[in-house]
Amino acid sequence: MNLYGVAAALLLVAPSLLVTAYPNDTSRALMQDPFLDLVDGCPPCPRCFDCHYDEFPCLQFASCSSANGKCVCPPGFGGDDCAEPLCGSLADGKNRSPRRGDKCDCKDGWEGINCNVCASNEACNALMPLGQGGVCYQKGALVHENYQVCNVTNKAILDQIDPRIPEVTFSCNAEDATCNFQFWVDHKESFYCALDNCTSTYQDTNVRNTTKYQCQNIKCSCIPDRFLCGEDGSVNIDEFLAQEIKGPASFYSQHTYGGSSKDGSRFEEPAMNNLISMIFGDEYISLQCRAGECLYETEVPGYERPIKEINTPLIAGIIAGCALFIVAVTLISWYLSRRAALKRWGAIRLGEGGENDASLSMINHTPMALQFENVSYGLKGKEILSGISGIAHPGQITAIMGASGAGKSTFLDILARKNKRGTVLGHMYVNGEKILDGEYRNVVGYVDQEDTLLPTLTVHETILTSALLRLPADMGISVKEQRVIEVMQQLGIYHIKDQVIGSEEGNGRGISGGEKRRVGIACELVTSPSILFLDEPTSGLDAFNAFNVVECLVTLAKTYNRTVIFTIHQPRSNIVALFDQLILLAKGQTVYSGPFSSCQSYFDHIGYSCPPGFNIADYLVDLTMHASLPHSPIFEDVPKDLLDRDGPGTESSSTRAVKSIASVSNVSVDSPRETPTRGKPKRRISLKQKQDRQLFTRKKTAGSETPPTPKTDDEDTVMGRATGSMRSWLQMSKRDGSNPPPLLEDPDDIPPEVTTDLDILVTSFKNSDVAQTIHDEITASIQAASAANGHGGGDAVTEPVTGSIKGFRRVSLPRQFLILSRRTWRNLYRNPILMLTHYAVAILLAVLSGWLFYGVSDDIGGFQNRLGLFFFLLALFGFSALTSLNVFSAERLIFVRERANGYYSPITYYAAKIMFDIVPLRLIPPIIMGVIIYPMSGLLPKWGVFFTFMLILVLFNLAAAAICLTIGIVFKDPAVANLIGSLVMLFSLLFAGLLLNLSHDSVQKAAEWLQMLSIFHYGYEALIVNEVAKLRLKDHRYGLDIEVPGASILSAFGFDNLALWNDVIGLGVFAGAFIIIAYGAMHFLLVEKR
Repeated sequence: MNLYGVAAALLLVAPSLLVTAYPNDTSRALMQDPFLDLVDGCPPCPRCFDCHYDEFPCLQFASCSSANGKCVCPPGFGGDDCAEPLCGSLADGKNRSPRRGDKCDCKDGWEGINCNVCASNEACNALMPLGQGGVCYQKGALVHENYQVCNVTNKAILDQIDPRIPEVTFSCNAEDATCNFQFWVDHKESFYCALDNCTSTYQDTNVRNTTKYQCQNIKCSCIPDRFLCGEDGSVNIDEFLAQEIKGPASFYSQHTYGGSSKDGSRFEEPAMNNLISMIFGDEYISLQCRAGECLYETEVPGYERPIKEINTPLIAGIIAGCALFIVAVTLISWYLSRRAALKRWGAIRLGEGGENDASLSMINHTPMALQFENVSYGLKGKEILSGISGIAHPGQITAIMGASGAGKSTFLDILARKNKRGTVLGHMYVNGEKILDGEYRNVVGYVDQEDTLLPTLTVHETILTSALLRLPADMGISVKEQRVIEVMQQLGIYHIKDQVIGSEEGNGRGISGGEKRRVGIACELVTSPSILFLDEPTSGLDAFNAFNVVECLVTLAKTYNRTVIFTIHQPRSNIVALFDQLILLAKGQTVYSGPFSSCQSYFDHIGYSCPPGFNIADYLVDLTMHASLPHSPIFEDVPKDLLDRDGPGTESSSTRAVKSIASVSNVSVDSPRETPTRGKPKRRISLKQKQDRQLFTRKKTAGSETPPTPKTDDEDTVMGRATGSMRSWLQMSKRDGSNPPPLLEDPDDIPPEVTTDLDILVTSFKNSDVAQTIHDEITASIQAASAANGHGGGDAVTEPVTGSIKGFRRVSLPRQFLILSRRTWRNLYRNPILMLTHYAVAILLAVLSGWLFYGVSDDIGGFQNRLGLFFFLLALFGFSALTSLNVFSAERLIFVRERANGYYSPITYYAAKIMFDIVPLRLIPPIIMGVIIYPMSGLLPKWGVFFTFMLILVLFNLAAAAICLTIGIVFKDPAVANLIGSLVMLFSLLFAGLLLNLSHDSVQKAAEWLQMLSIFHYGYEALIVNEVAKLRLKDHRYGLDIEVPGASILSAFGFDNLALWNDVIGLGVFAGAFIIIAYGAMHFLLVEKR
């Protein structure tokens, strides 16, 4: 049984319970009157207030609630009977507190006996749905509900009741056509009146404004025991008010601009006027009133909606100014590009140094010998390098040679301590000490095989940037410039110093590929590193320039006592003569590592002699390639005529040499000759096989450290025949120009694999005196370094030793930012197509949009046009931001290489990129579009609204660009990045608020949180609230003019009218957060991995 049932049951059984408890006359009396006090001498309990009983009347002529028996009080009055004035403010509604003392303590902006009269516009904002836009109208005209507080100014009345202060409160309601009048003395109400069937008139001229309220009926009532109503020492007009005051009554106010003696208000009613006349000698009650009513600006009497005027001259001037801006940017870009060819010295000045600055590269420089032992490398379970040892001495150049795929570049990366994807094993020392990678990378330079240069910079600017960023901070700009010039002269590129690097995709090719190679080398040479690594420095160069490059490296090593290590592929003999040390690799294994001067004698000693007239480098590369190829057995019964035939095969340098001999004698090695009919052949041998057998087969020598691999009699016999055939053919070709033997027609006829000579070469070196010398020298260096560090002469260093490499003070972060900003700005204005396209498109689309949305009206159709305009603007900027995907993609490899080579800190590069690349493309276009569209479309002509509009566009554009920038950094593939960026923008656009309304109770309401992840929602809601929330939209329907607050329509669309600045802050947070996230992605993801 519910609570109501229990209560009903108790009411039914209560009388019987009482009769049972009191079975006498008292019981019957109690049944008739439950409030009867049964205790002798005690008064009966008072009856609870219930306005349904006549003994509990409602003051102020308030109505009685049938629900609870309480009075429904007018605004400003409270208590059970509406006798208590309420304080606070009219905006507090039902939460107003009753007066505690003699006077009310009103909130700021409110005044009056019961705080009903507004005194400021800010006070009225609390009554507005949006919390803003309220106007405190104080001229007295009635719009909805007007409140006034008045001082009585009748001199006779004031003299009669002095020192008491009489006051009047007066209010009217337009909807009910009623008014209320209260008379107060010292803030205590004496009597009150209710007026109905009221009308009001208002006139406002250039001289004065007048307001008149005319009411047909009036009734008044006294409050007992108050002044004029029975208070001791005062007359009682209770019966007069109840019987004589009938109406009509009027309330008249006049206000003259500039002031007048006739200004003021008066309250008139025939019977009351007679009373005032008889007692005080005045015609009526004269008053001085202060009125207040909270309204929207558009509701104020006399307000006229301003007629929109499109300022055509202003629009034309803005468009012309934007066009001139683009022309100016174009001319400035052209001028700055041309100035690079005319100005010798760069604009950056880091301070002038002394005459001895050139020696800074030698100050604290310690010659560094690089020792490495048993270096191995594996990737995904596959061994790439195995057991490589050697020494690179300062003042010498060390060449790493080998056939393609031998592991030269991988080994060079390991020596330079590049980040590798696989596992590196072995020991590497600098002067016998293990050095931390961070210190080691500060004193080494690395030149990649592939050129990574900015195509918009000149040769001089590219090398100078490297010098400015990497040479000591104490070195003056003039010395760095001189160093740049010296390097360019050494490499033979000084004559092209003012030419741009260029690219195949650009407007011009710029310098040649070989020249780009030398520029890349110059960027490292200019820093004069202690150890310099170069990967194929001569690739792409002709013989003359290749020799110049190597000669420059030799000069660097000899003059500055630097250690130079490079890989090279088949150098010319004049370059080979410059080698000091040689490391020969084959299939990742060491064939030779040691002094180049001992190389030829070593290979002669183990039975692999270089034939006279052969380039030793060519011979060694071909030897390693041949040694790793299968060794084929020869059958005994190979006919002699078959041994005289050649077959196709992969040419070595020796084969090319034979061809050249044939060409001199007008003999073609490729032309077949007729062969007689023969029986079934058992084996055919090509010319290459014959030549390789003679050139690369190990000879038996008395001093061989390792015996040659035994050969069968058949193989020796056939080899002798092949050698004789080759020699006889060469002699014959020289004598009569006869054709060579035919080449092998069927590659499948090559003899099957038996073994290789690579194991012999590798084993021979491991057991050689050269390898033992290297090992002994490394051991001695380690022991010497250990002794120097106090570890004892015989103890090797097992842990990295820090502080043993003394560097110089690097360029500070602010100077790095300055240098990189200059480079980024040059790159931008020398390739201005993207920038100018953004600006031109902004102007064209702004004019087109302004024309389509020209002078939007303040009606429902105009509201729709505003929605469409803002949606188009955000979609345009959002998808234009996809160009930010390519901001880092074009320079990704450049950044990775320069960061690995220690050019700068990543934060300085990122800051320069943001400042001089992102900002010009994301800040200026929305400003251009905004200043054109705003006046053309006729949006709110208020400066505050306009600047908020511009701020929203700029922040949205920056946020969209930051998101796309992050995507472009995270996803390396441009196609994938473009797809992800487009999808992110589309889904963000979906939750903007126009295509999908998530504010209503529906299945989709669960996805409302996704709006918090949409920059389109923040931008769209901010734009539309900024523009429409303060408007009152008019529409004409069914013969009526309907006026609707824009805030109401926005609420129906699911927009939050109070979220303007929250949305602006949200856009700022998105922009800032993704700029930080993009840097984090760049810092941790764009790291060189080889």
